[in-house]
Amino acid sequence: MKLISADKIWDRADHNAFTDLVRFGDQLYCVFREATAHVSDDGALRVIRSADDGKSWESVVLMQMNHADLRDGKLISYRGELLLLGLGSFISRVKQQRQSYLWRSQDGITWSAPIEVAKPNDWLWRLVEHKGVLWGISYFPKPKGYASLYRSSDGHCFTRVFKKFNKQGYVNESGLFFDESNCAHCLLRRDPVWGPEETALLGFSKPPYQYWRWKELDKRVGGPVSFYYQGHHYGVVRLYDNKIRTSIVEINSVTGEVSELLSLPSGGDNSYAGVVLDRGSLKVSYYSSHEGKTAIYFAEVDI
Repeated sequence: MKLISADKIWDRADHNAFTDLVRFGDQLYCVFREATAHVSDDGALRVIRSADDGKSWESVVLMQMNHADLRDGKLISYRGELLLLGLGSFISRVKQQRQSYLWRSQDGITWSAPIEVAKPNDWLWRLVEHKGVLWGISYFPKPKGYASLYRSSDGHCFTRVFKKFNKQGYVNESGLFFDESNCAHCLLRRDPVWGPEETALLGFSKPPYQYWRWKELDKRVGGPVSFYYQGHHYGVVRLYDNKIRTSIVEINSVTGEVSELLSLPSGGDNSYAGVVLDRGSLKVSYYSSHEGKTAIYFAEVDI
């Protein structure tokens, strides 16, 4: 695995972070949060696009809500539309703390009003398509929290099909993919917030995805995104040993070993990648503060 290039593509806000990347039509789309700080009430989701495989970028929309900090945007191309998933963290936080929202567009420029998806306070992390169905894993960030499994057969109505999908510690962010045998693989982050558990978990399930086996991995990871390539499970994650950094890793489902393959130029406040695997290379969006302020980066990797 070899790094071809890594370039800063956006740093106009005080804090630019938490990315995702998708190809829609002939263009690449990247989403990220713009705000004054890592945690603040003024977050907005900026979507930019590139028509030349990441060499130049233009802004297409900025999603904002007066009553909520918008966070962790995720993009997916589904049935001819571009979908944007994001979380609204409510500023008042009186009765409800958060709500997951979905916007849709047919051209990447004009977007619908947001619709509520997932149960109130469930943080729906990312959507993955398998055989025409959208799947996603949410988490409920409380001392006795848990991760849940959602599905949608049309991209409009989302159903929680497995409430306590996992509750082995403070489980939260996830990476999900399906292999050629229809087996689902879930990389699940844990943190030592309300307990000693901190290393990540790897889950497996076959259709209809109601029974899962879990294996403890040997490293703690953050902001995971998973992808499947030539029979292997890869991910782009934040690693915490020695220097905190954004790295491409391979995950051994038998031994539970997380092997670092390539460290991207990164440091400090960083990670939360999006990946596109096409046209002979792996394209990665991520954020980092190794050059000063937090900024958005785009890397191309020969795999």
